[in-house]
Amino acid sequence: MSNSVKTFLKHAAKDFYNQSVNPPVVRASTIIFKSMQDIKKTQNKYLKNPVSANFDYGRQGTSTTFALQQILRKIEESYKVYLTPTGFGAVFLSVISVVEPGDEVLVNDSVYSPTRFLTDTYLKKFNVKAVFYNPSDFNDLKSKISKKTKLIFVENPGSNTFEFQDLSKIVTLAKKNKIYTAIDNTWGTAYLLKPIKLGFDMSIVSATKYYSGHSDVMGGSLAINKRVFKLVEATNKASGLRLGPDDAYLILRGIRTLDVRIDKHQENALKVSKFLSKQKKVIKVFYPYKKGSQNYKLWKKYYSGASGLLGFKVKSKKKSSVLKFINSLKLFGYGFSWGGFESLALYQTHQALGKRQFTHLNKDEHVIRMHIGLEDPKDIISDIKQALKYLK
Repeated sequence: MSNSVKTFLKHAAKDFYNQSVNPPVVRASTIIFKSMQDIKKTQNKYLKNPVSANFDYGRQGTSTTFALQQILRKIEESYKVYLTPTGFGAVFLSVISVVEPGDEVLVNDSVYSPTRFLTDTYLKKFNVKAVFYNPSDFNDLKSKISKKTKLIFVENPGSNTFEFQDLSKIVTLAKKNKIYTAIDNTWGTAYLLKPIKLGFDMSIVSATKYYSGHSDVMGGSLAINKRVFKLVEATNKASGLRLGPDDAYLILRGIRTLDVRIDKHQENALKVSKFLSKQKKVIKVFYPYKKGSQNYKLWKKYYSGASGLLGFKVKSKKKSSVLKFINSLKLFGYGFSWGGFESLALYQTHQALGKRQFTHLNKDEHVIRMHIGLEDPKDIISDIKQALKYLK
């Protein structure tokens, strides 16, 4: 990429044919050809160049979805990008593409709970076993590799508790043992971290979040290297997981300002993290703000910046007190997902943290997740400050 990501996102995929800055929404089930020979020619072109825009049926995509794929392929620096109707669809596609009956999947313990359900519960019916490792202990991961290990699935940082891992070590270990690697990179996106360039086989981002940026569309992306192309291509054909052109258009529109938004999310989240760290009622802040800490070192080693998602741990004998604190926030919405322009807060129950083996909370400890939006940071901090009085 000759220009910076910031410049590229503003100028990519202009439609000079329709004379529009953004590509139009092209909807199609049937793709019309001039002749039978033309159909065959298009199919042959795709076989020779599987990252080209040679479609013979609408399920494969249209010029709208292809425009988004090409933008993501550039910023991911990957061989190909597959689009799915949800972020979790990309997780599913990555795992199902490489595992077979009898295999084991190594998964970090603080993974997104639906990913845990997929690997630990759903895959059992296919005789695929999930083994969970401590994301804060590389030696634990190393000790759990067996001859059956087919895939190491990483979510970085960990869901809700935000542990950062030494990614290069994981890639080196996997390559040495001929194991595939996948990473859920939704927190950082390809703007802050390029996993394929780092050596991962597959990189997942929930386009529902920062790529869209407006909390009004769902989608996912799976970027891959050439090593896993045939496996993912076959599974993609069999699964029917596709992103529609209308959703692709909304993500295209949102991704133009990805850099501007994430830069501001980081600026606000850093200020909020520093404020929270000074509060007596807050035990720990889950965000890479503290220089010298292990999480900070690992974040700084791999990422060019941080996003707006953070968590923190509070101590209270009464759950009702914690809920009152959250419910007293005036500028925060209460709901799942994140990555939009607005601030969100969510109480993380023990159930929400999943059946974790390495996350230990005492009865009087509670985890709160916040997505710090694009509001004035002074207003956000003032809002948190007024609500903290209810935390007993």
